[in-house]
Amino acid sequence: MLWQSIYATTQIFLIGRLVRVERMSLAEERACLVLEDHSVFAGKVFGSSSFVSGEVVFNTGMVGYPESMTDPSYYGQILVMTYPLVGNYGVPKKEIEEDIIKNFESGRIQVKGLIIGDYSNEHSHWNANSSLDDWMKQEGIPGIYGIDTRELTKKLRTKGTMLGAITSNSASKIRFEDPNRENLVKAVSLMEPVIYGRGSKDIVLLDCGCKESIIRCLVQRGFKVTRVPWDFDFNKIHYDGLFVSNGPGNPKMAGAAIENIKLAIEREKPIFGICLGNQLLALAAGGNTYKLKFGHRGQNQPCIQVGTKRCYITSQNHGFAVDAKRLPTGWQELFVNANDQTNEGIFHRSKPFFSVQFHPEAMPGPVDTGFLFDHFSRLIDNEEGLL
Repeated sequence: MLWQSIYATTQIFLIGRLVRVERMSLAEERACLVLEDHSVFAGKVFGSSSFVSGEVVFNTGMVGYPESMTDPSYYGQILVMTYPLVGNYGVPKKEIEEDIIKNFESGRIQVKGLIIGDYSNEHSHWNANSSLDDWMKQEGIPGIYGIDTRELTKKLRTKGTMLGAITSNSASKIRFEDPNRENLVKAVSLMEPVIYGRGSKDIVLLDCGCKESIIRCLVQRGFKVTRVPWDFDFNKIHYDGLFVSNGPGNPKMAGAAIENIKLAIEREKPIFGICLGNQLLALAAGGNTYKLKFGHRGQNQPCIQVGTKRCYITSQNHGFAVDAKRLPTGWQELFVNANDQTNEGIFHRSKPFFSVQFHPEAMPGPVDTGFLFDHFSRLIDNEEGLL
């Protein structure tokens, strides 16, 4: 009978599918995330099959893995995504628009590895060019999925950021690499100056690991932006304003940048710093910084503007903070974190200098604080006005 033939064919098809699924499952390579306290989280490999070691940190964002993974502030780190679904919208195509990279925050993946709870094998998005798995394989970045990221995150929140390694076994004799012992800024900064935009006002962008979205925000406001290496002596050239970018690692390792910012403070040209730029400005002014227990990484950090009741939801990615109790004379806090009261920004009471710990360019994340770029523009135009 026709229906019997259809039924038999369907059974054969389904059995074939089941066999293929089972074979795929058996063929999946296993891997482990081993932490410095010898705890082991076992899962399955995606991306590249390679050994890496670094600092294990977590991000609480629900979207934005292409932007986060290419953010130079993550250089030297193994990133844990707390949101369980990753890879579902694939990875967009890398495009250049007016010399600025679209869809990504740098020209390559900056994280050393990626740890997620679940991986979406079938991605779907109008802008997708490849799968997350293929992209990571192309760039030699390993990943693990199928582990309990909730348990892992709770451990990191309790014990603090830890060193870890992605390996094919759980051997105890693993050499953990601590990226904070190195000058990571040097590793992610550009080698030669590059100019963007055609504005009448000249901005020096000190590249300590600059995100592409920062350049876009400056160019959109009509600036001519000269992006210079982290140790470039920009005080020997003309500029109307100085922008100090984000970047990875311990700010005290970037000694050359701190010394040049000290000289810039004496020139009294407007200065705006973001993330690592907030820490470098504080150090150049005579303040101090310290390492946070587990840092702030995600797109949902509430920050309160000091002296007001305004609270902004911000995008962040940093592991160090400015010591607000040791700010030098003339400086004061601009924002504080509503969760743990750590510093989120500083400013000078009488001179055109300010900085924030979060990311007003917010890629990924909310753009609630984009007005800070406008404030920087007003300072350059010598306009009065409070934030």
